[in-house]
Amino acid sequence: MVKTQVYLREEELEALHRVAKRARRPVAALVRDAVRRMWFRPDITGPVALWDGTPGRTSSEHDVVYDEP
Repeated sequence: MVKTQVYLREEELEALHRVAKRARRPVAALVRDAVRRMWFRPDITGPVALWDGTPGRTSSEHDVVYDEP
């Protein structure tokens, strides 16, 4: 890893320290996680990024698959 510096407002840093204490994690780990989630997430395609086909039914019909034939 490479060390870097980030400038935060005092109230942001205080809040970050409170979160880190509650989570029992280092501030640096929280910052790394936030950067990964915000900037390095995979491209989202299609509904929920799991499937890019044509929807067969609407969300209001989600229980139709359990109806008897």
